[in-house]
Amino acid sequence: MDLSRVGGKSGREGLKSRHQPYWQQFGAGCHLGFRKPGGSKSETWLARYYDSAKQSANKYSFRTLGDFSGLPPNERFMAAKKAAEKWWDHLRSGGSATITTVKDACRAYVLGNGSEEEPQRPKADQWFGRLVYVDPIAKVDLSHLRKTDVEAWRRRVAARPAAVTRSKKGTQVTRARSAATVNRDMVSLRAALNAAFIAGAVSTDTAWRGALRASKNAGKPRSLYLDLQQRRRMLANAQVEIRPFVQALCALPVRPGALAALRVEHLEHRTGVLSIPAGSDKGKDFRRVTLPENTAALFREQAKDKLPKALLFVQRNGKAWNKDSWKWPIKDAAAAAALPEATSAYTLRHSTITDMVIAGVPLLTIAQISGTSVQMIEKHYGHLRQEHATAALAAIAI
Repeated sequence: MDLSRVGGKSGREGLKSRHQPYWQQFGAGCHLGFRKPGGSKSETWLARYYDSAKQSANKYSFRTLGDFSGLPPNERFMAAKKAAEKWWDHLRSGGSATITTVKDACRAYVLGNGSEEEPQRPKADQWFGRLVYVDPIAKVDLSHLRKTDVEAWRRRVAARPAAVTRSKKGTQVTRARSAATVNRDMVSLRAALNAAFIAGAVSTDTAWRGALRASKNAGKPRSLYLDLQQRRRMLANAQVEIRPFVQALCALPVRPGALAALRVEHLEHRTGVLSIPAGSDKGKDFRRVTLPENTAALFREQAKDKLPKALLFVQRNGKAWNKDSWKWPIKDAAAAAALPEATSAYTLRHSTITDMVIAGVPLLTIAQISGTSVQMIEKHYGHLRQEHATAALAAIAI
């Protein structure tokens, strides 16, 4: 059948309406399809590809190309054929036939090798739900994704207020989205699109390579520092329920979320070695920390009489601590201790890292324990090491 003809009995207008497409072959295994439905439904162009080397029983792959209604009828065939040829070339070069849209790429990234019931990256799925799945970019075909599409998405995200708290109770507090927050927002989408590129879903990453590049100098060094006496005062004023969690934050430069996720099995009771699993926070690598005896005693006390899978630090109701449940108890303790209003769980981490830098602990060691990079430690705390060096030089001046 010649689908290039438009009018007359032998052209597309003369075809009978039916659900099954009319196919025209273009080389081995390559077919261009045209569906002419009845009623007011629009016509549709499709592509089909037969892969004899495919391991599954169904060796056919299909793709809907669209209706090309924006073009004159006599130009739609060539436009559909061009789109089909691009897809055939993509498949012949080993490209994926399953990942087609930006949303598909995100879902594939979330699931990894898991199932719909047990996604491997649930946090990324929640983030995609807020910023990608509900956005127009979700429906864009990866093969048609342009740099302007990604840049427009980035502008829309930057214009959205950032939630200060996600608690469903009380007034919802928001703030203007900072450049640093937008940088973090782009991480998951960039990872999903890169994974789709590696999987062969698209032949180039040009659309997002530059558009999702992080803004430089967006992160501001944390300036609020609590000295040891202030932290002790805060700990003394903390409620009994959260006191062990606060004490652990003061003793280790780990992120609050990583601390809250630790389980009894992550602590070696005899040696006092703490294992922090990969992916429990922003730290990508598994890491082990040998705890000093007083800190090890704190962790052993939290592990006492608990099963290996039990959480080390929990609320009174047995639930895990999270950013909504630890926020106000820490704020209350800071207020009772007459500390700055901006004091937060991350202030304790920042203060601990600051003390380690000033004490001369190697930056690589600090980075490994805290689950970040040496570059980030240097960026946010390098000035402290310089000040320490200046003071040391002043002390030996003749």
